Amino acid sequence: MRRRVNLIYLLGVGLLGLLGFVTMREDGPSPVRTPAEELATFQLEPGLKIQLVASEPMVQDPVVITFDEDGRLWVVEMRGFMPNMDGTGEEQPIGRISVLEDTNGDGQMDASRVYLDSLVLPRALALVPGGVLVVENNKLWMTSDRDGDGKADTKTLIDPQYAGNGLPEHAPNGLWRSMDNWYYNAKSRLRYRLNNGKWERDSTEFRGQWGISHDDEGRLYYNYNWSQLHADLVPPNYLTRNKNHTPTTGIDHGLTLDRRVYPLRPTPAVNRGYIPGTLDKEGRLQEFTAACSPLVYRGTALPKEYYGNVFVCEPAGNLIKRNRVEKNGIMASAQDPHPGREFLASTDERFRPVHQTTGPDGALYVADMYRGLIQHKAYVTPYLREQTINRGLVLPVNRGRIWRIVPENWTPTKPVKLSKASSKDLIRELSHSDGWHRDMAQRLLVERNDKTVRPALIKLARNGENPLGRFHALWTLDGLKLSDATLLFGLLSDQNPLIKTTALRLLEPMAKADKAVRAQLETQLLKSWQTAPIEQILQITFTAGTLDARAAHPLLAGIVNLYGGMALIRDAALSSLQNQEFAFLQTLLKNPDWQAHEPSKEIFLEMLTTSIVRKRNPAELTALLTLLNRESLGWQEKAVLTSMAIQGGTTKKPIQLASAPTILTRTDLGIDPTRLASLSALFEWPGHVAVKANAQKKSLLSDEEQKLFASGRQLYLNTCSGCHGTDGGGLNRFGPPLVGSDWVLGDEKRLVLILLHGMEGPVEVAKKVYNAPDILPVMPSHSTMDDTSITAILTYIRNEWGNNAGPIGRRTVGMTRVTSQGRVVPWTAKELNAYMLETKAPDGK
Repeated sequence: MRRRVNLIYLLGVGLLGLLGFVTMREDGPSPVRTPAEELATFQLEPGLKIQLVASEPMVQDPVVITFDEDGRLWVVEMRGFMPNMDGTGEEQPIGRISVLEDTNGDGQMDASRVYLDSLVLPRALALVPGGVLVVENNKLWMTSDRDGDGKADTKTLIDPQYAGNGLPEHAPNGLWRSMDNWYYNAKSRLRYRLNNGKWERDSTEFRGQWGISHDDEGRLYYNYNWSQLHADLVPPNYLTRNKNHTPTTGIDHGLTLDRRVYPLRPTPAVNRGYIPGTLDKEGRLQEFTAACSPLVYRGTALPKEYYGNVFVCEPAGNLIKRNRVEKNGIMASAQDPHPGREFLASTDERFRPVHQTTGPDGALYVADMYRGLIQHKAYVTPYLREQTINRGLVLPVNRGRIWRIVPENWTPTKPVKLSKASSKDLIRELSHSDGWHRDMAQRLLVERNDKTVRPALIKLARNGENPLGRFHALWTLDGLKLSDATLLFGLLSDQNPLIKTTALRLLEPMAKADKAVRAQLETQLLKSWQTAPIEQILQITFTAGTLDARAAHPLLAGIVNLYGGMALIRDAALSSLQNQEFAFLQTLLKNPDWQAHEPSKEIFLEMLTTSIVRKRNPAELTALLTLLNRESLGWQEKAVLTSMAIQGGTTKKPIQLASAPTILTRTDLGIDPTRLASLSALFEWPGHVAVKANAQKKSLLSDEEQKLFASGRQLYLNTCSGCHGTDGGGLNRFGPPLVGSDWVLGDEKRLVLILLHGMEGPVEVAKKVYNAPDILPVMPSHSTMDDTSITAILTYIRNEWGNNAGPIGRRTVGMTRVTSQGRVVPWTAKELNAYMLETKAPDGK
C-alpha cells in the first residue's frame, strides 16, 4: 500500500511540474482553539445557531454519538486512533464508551460516566434489550450492566468476524436499527437481529464506508469518501434474491453527482493536495475526499424545509453539506439547495465533523473529533506527512467536541424519559412529528414484547391520522410477531402508497406459509395491479416472487410489458424469478404483447437469458437451443442468442449436453462467426470439445476479463443503451455511435475521464460531427459508479460490435479517478484532448 501511495505522490509531483506549478500554497500553523474560540469560527445557514454540548476532558475523540430513551448521549471515543504521525500504539486498549447527561435542563452535558473502557479502537454501538452492542477490536460484543451502577460488568462475544481485519477507515461500522427491526452496517454485508433471545446474523447487500441512516420510509442512506450520497431505492435483500441475476440498479444508487465542496479556508493538509485540481487557486478543497456519516434529518427543531434533508460530513474540508432529496415515483435524487455556501463550515482546520445524530429535542448534533490529522497511517502520503509536520498538526490529540445546531430562537427542553412511559404512551409516540420519537417508540415496544398492545396497534395501523404512525404500527406488530392478515389485506386498498406497499411486503411471509393467504393474495393482485401507482407496482413485482408460477408469470409479464422501460422494474422482475427463468421466457415468447420489437423488451430478454445460462441446467439449455432452431430468427431469438454468446467466455466448465444442438451446426442463420464461436464455447457434447471464446479474438481477454465483459453488457444495457442503442450504433437525438469510435478505441484514460465526468458539446465520430439536437447536449457523469462497474462497461464497449481494443484495468480506472480530482463539470472534446496532451506520460500512455 505504501508503495502505491508513493507512486501516486510522484505522479502528482510530475503533473505539477508539467502544468507549471512551482509550489503548493501553504498556510502557517493552525492554532489549537478552545471550544469558545472554535465556536467563533463557524459559518452556518441564516436563522440557525450552533451550541456547544460537551468538550474535552468530558469527551475525547468522539466518532459515534446516539441518544437513549431517557435523553442521555452515548459516545464512542476512539482515543487510540493515530496518537502520533506513525500511529504508534493505536492497538492499546484506551478507547471507551461514555454516557453524558444534562441533569439541569440547560442544554449542556454536565454529568458523565464511563460505561465501558479498555477498548481497542471502538467504532460502533447500538442500544438493545438488556444492554449495548459494542464493536471494538474488530469484534461485536454484547455488554450489560447487571448491577445498575451505570457500568458494564459483562461482555459476551457475539461475532468475532464482525469487522474482519479491516483498517479503521475501511472496516464495518454502523449497527443502525432500521424500520424492519434489523441492525444494518456500513462497509459490510452483514445485518443482525435479536430473535427469540438470540442474536441472528444474516447476509445483506454491501453498503457504504462510514455511517448509515434511514429516511421516513426506511430507505437506507450511506456514502463513500469519494461519493457523498448513496441510497437503496428498495427494501433490503429483495434485488439479490435471485442468485442467477446480478442487479444493476436499486441498491447503492448514487443520489447526486454533485461532488463540489466550499470550504471557508485553505485546506492544504488533505491527502491528495498535490494532485492538480484537488485544491483551487486559493488552496481550498474542491470536491469530497472524506465524505462520511450521512444523516437523514427527521427532526422538528430546525425549520420545516430541513425535514428529510440529508447532511453529509466532510472532515477534510471542515464542513457539513446539506442535500435536499427529491423523489420522483420509484426514483430519487438530491441536490445542494445553496451551491457555493455550505450548511456548516469552519475556518478552524481542526474542526473534524465525523458523525451526526438527531436528538430527542429534534436538534441536529455533530461529533467533532477536533484534531489536525484524521488520515490513518496506512494512507498518509509523503505530501500529507510533510504538511502535517511542518504546520504543527500532529498534536495535540485526545480533544473532542459535540455541537448542537438549532434555530436562533431555540431554547432547550427537559430531556424525555421514555423508559418510564407506558405502552399506551409509546403507541402515541409512534405518531410523533419527530422521527427520533417514532423510531424509539417502535424499538421500546418491540423490546418490551408486551402482546397486549396488539388491539391498539391494529387500531392505529387501520385508522391513525398520521401515515407515518400507521407505518410504524405495522412494523411494531411485525417485530412483536403479531401481524394480522385480515388487517393487511384491508390495507392493500388504502389511499396512502406507503401503507399499501408495507402491507403487501408484510403479507409475503404469511403467503409463503399459508396456501389460503397466497391464493387470496394472487387473486387480489391479478385483479388490481393495472390501476396501482408505480410505488405499489414495484412492490407487487417483488411480491410476485412469493406467488405460485401460474399467477406470478402472467403478473410479471404484464408489469414488464407496461413498465419494462424502467431498469429498476426489470431488475425487480428478475429478482422474483429464481429458477423459473426458462419457464418465464417460454411465456414471453408466446405472449402477444411481446411480439413487436421494443428496446426495453430486447434488454429484458437478454438479461433473462443470462440468468438461464448462469443456472447451468443442461435440460433447460437444450430445450432453449431447440426452441431457437427456427427457419428465420426474429428479434427475440437474436436477443437470446446474443446473451448466450456473451456468456460463452465466462464459464469455468463447459456445460455438458447429450447431443449436438442443431442450431450450432447450421450455416444459414447469418450469425456472426465470433458470436457462434462464443456460443459453442459454452457447451460440450460427444465429439465436440469447447474452445475458449477469447481464442477467437484478436485481442485476448483473460478469464477474469471475459467475466467483466459479460457483466459490462448487463450494465451497459441498463445504463447506456438508452442513448447509444443495444447495438452500440447510437440513437438519433440521444447519443453518437460507439462502434468504430476513436473515443472508445483510443486512449483508455481519456475514455475513463468521459465516464467519470461526462462530456458536452459537439463530438466527432468516424469523421462525422454530432451535436444537439442530433444528440443530447450533455452526456452525464457516471462518477457515482464504483471502479469495477466502470471497468466492466469500458471493457465491454471496447471489445464488442467489431471493436477490438482489448481490456481496461481496474487500476487504470482507480488511478484516473484519483488523478483527475477537482474536475466537477463535463469535458468538451477540445478540453479533454488538450488535457490528455498536457498530462501524457513519457511512455506515451
